[in-house]
Amino acid sequence: MTDPQAKPAIEFENVSVTMGGVRILEGATAEVPKGSTTALIGPNGAGKTTLLMTILGQIPFEGTVRLSDGPSGAAPRIGYVPQRLDFDRGTPITVMEAMLMGLQRRPLWLGMSKQYRDEAHAVLAEVQADRLANRRLGVLSGGELQRVLLALAVQQKPDILLLDEPASGVDVAGGDLLCELLEALHDRHHFTQVMVNHDMSNVLAHASHVICLNRRVIACGPVASTLSDEVLARTFGIHLGLVDVSTCRINPHEPPVRPSGGKEAR
Repeated sequence: MTDPQAKPAIEFENVSVTMGGVRILEGATAEVPKGSTTALIGPNGAGKTTLLMTILGQIPFEGTVRLSDGPSGAAPRIGYVPQRLDFDRGTPITVMEAMLMGLQRRPLWLGMSKQYRDEAHAVLAEVQADRLANRRLGVLSGGELQRVLLALAVQQKPDILLLDEPASGVDVAGGDLLCELLEALHDRHHFTQVMVNHDMSNVLAHASHVICLNRRVIACGPVASTLSDEVLARTFGIHLGLVDVSTCRINPHEPPVRPSGGKEAR
């Protein structure tokens, strides 16, 4: 649960990014409340993934990104679920072997620790993927692989979990399952969650906070008081036609309605 009095988990102050002479982010300033489920929305090319990369320290940027301390006063642990994983699908590595690589220090060919196997099975069960433990990564479906990537991130016991369109390439049922799993994991582990999301119905149903981005931060705040028609129009511009705006008018007395068209707000 978000504590309104707590120091923000993440603060962006005048963050700008230039790549190949192109300005991708311009003076982005926003906060991510500690313990929140924050959705990062905007059209393609708005800089959403780039903003995640500044948190991970993967790209050079101007400005300041501040992360609050973890529970022990140390730097926060950050988990990351990419939009997709590029790897050789012919590699003969199983899901369990991938999980254990992040747990045990000794080489896997010397044997798998029962303690770590049990821990890995428990995390896989949390994302409904324990039955996949002995399957090769290369034969998993898109939804199965995303759940394994989520398990790998949660296994690190993150204070902050970053997700870059985790439901991209997954069918509607798989995307809904992923969002339900994320909500259950958030309630159980109390991490701060930041997710790039194009499905406005999921944003309305699951997010507590939103950052609207189109190279600049257009708006930032609680979902119910931030997602107005005006803000959405300024965020998506000509892309607004691909968003079912009726789902974005917040009425506290009525539940959001899933868009009848495509799921992406591009």
